[in-house]
Amino acid sequence: MMRYLMTLKPSKTLISIAAVAVLSGCATVNIDQAIDRTNGETKSASGASAQLLRTVTAKTARDNQVAELLKSPLSQQAAVQLAIINSPALQTLLAERWGDMAQAAQGGRIANPILSLERVRSLDELEFGRILAFGLLDLITLPQRQKIATARMAQTELQMTADVVGLISQARMAWVAAVAANESATYSKLVYESAQASAELAKRMQSVGNFNRLQRVRQQAFYADASLQLLASQHTATATREALIRLLGLKDAQISTLTLPERLPDLPKSFMSPEAVSKALTTQRLDVRMAQSQLDAASKSQGLNLLTSLTDVELGVIRNTVKDAHEGTSQTSKGYELSIRLPIFDWGDAQRASMNAATLAAVNRMEATVIGAGSDLRGSYSAYRTAYDASRQYRDEILPLSKVIAEENGLRYNGMFIGVFELLADHRAQINTVKAAIAAQQQFWQTDATLQATLLGKPMSAPAMAAGSTSGGDAPGH
Repeated sequence: MMRYLMTLKPSKTLISIAAVAVLSGCATVNIDQAIDRTNGETKSASGASAQLLRTVTAKTARDNQVAELLKSPLSQQAAVQLAIINSPALQTLLAERWGDMAQAAQGGRIANPILSLERVRSLDELEFGRILAFGLLDLITLPQRQKIATARMAQTELQMTADVVGLISQARMAWVAAVAANESATYSKLVYESAQASAELAKRMQSVGNFNRLQRVRQQAFYADASLQLLASQHTATATREALIRLLGLKDAQISTLTLPERLPDLPKSFMSPEAVSKALTTQRLDVRMAQSQLDAASKSQGLNLLTSLTDVELGVIRNTVKDAHEGTSQTSKGYELSIRLPIFDWGDAQRASMNAATLAAVNRMEATVIGAGSDLRGSYSAYRTAYDASRQYRDEILPLSKVIAEENGLRYNGMFIGVFELLADHRAQINTVKAAIAAQQQFWQTDATLQATLLGKPMSAPAMAAGSTSGGDAPGH
């Protein structure tokens, strides 16, 4: 460490300290404004505004909104709104992003100066030393560090927007799963009741000698299988409802007021065109913007770290007073002290290698994100169109054909061409076809939610396509 002691006029000292105070101003953290900007980007998708609840008044207003939304059967859009305003998970994320933004802003500030006080007595002399020291390199690099802090705050804000988009998509998919499971459980109960009637009738016919044991056991097996399917569907309905409740953040007192629609919405009249989807590639999605922000921050940090990896400089303003008790005199000296860290043992090559690697990783991450954005959109759109076409096939072809078959079998039964067991078996097959149509409709609305999330830049895994069955899987009794 090298020390230099020079005289410094008081006026210049004050000017220097004032300059430090002016330059130390940096970006402040306003979480409410950041959330407002996030709401501006997600309002069209959510229909609600997120808010970080910090007062009793805000929480009371939130509870009133929740009660109003629960007065009627919860639509998909209402479920999204409820998740935005009531989810404790979102409140956690907002608070965490607030902390992340505060930490990012802290990086753009100058460390507080250090005031050192010294009192030394030597015989008749009493010496008072005062040193006000601050990092000179911090002052020189302040504009650059403020730019880095601003970039990291913007990056955190983008992450907060992605968090909200993710919650919107989860709420949509959870609502679809809960409504579809409830609807499917209703039809499973109809299959169970039909199989129960067949089993009871077969048992009576065997008792009077009109059925053999094999015929009766076959109907009993159908009944046992229908019982298992009913139990599974009822559990699925409960599990998906509870998953939705957790996502919406409903309390015990609010759960009793939650009602869901009896069925999923109808398919839209037309599907989203490929041209509308491809437009998303020409705009900046959230994931692309985040990758760009990370690249910008890494580039700015590299220029700053190149200097700080070599040395560090500290400037101190000195004022010493020496009092001679014997002679009754007092002498004051002023000056400054400059401390420089000499790069003798560590030339900063490891730090520079680290920041070079971070910048290179950011460049490649940006390229991978842009490539992945197009791939995600194409994959999500393919799943969306496949699910739409499959559900439309059920609506326009399979269900009408199943209805015609049921009507014809009803006529054949009235004409005594088929028996009651054939009629009941056809009834079960028709119900299972309806359940398959419900599954296809659920698949579409889930892929729709996945596509919407992908368009905004928060890719989600599309649900696996399940092959539907148009038959009940049981043979008619003889």
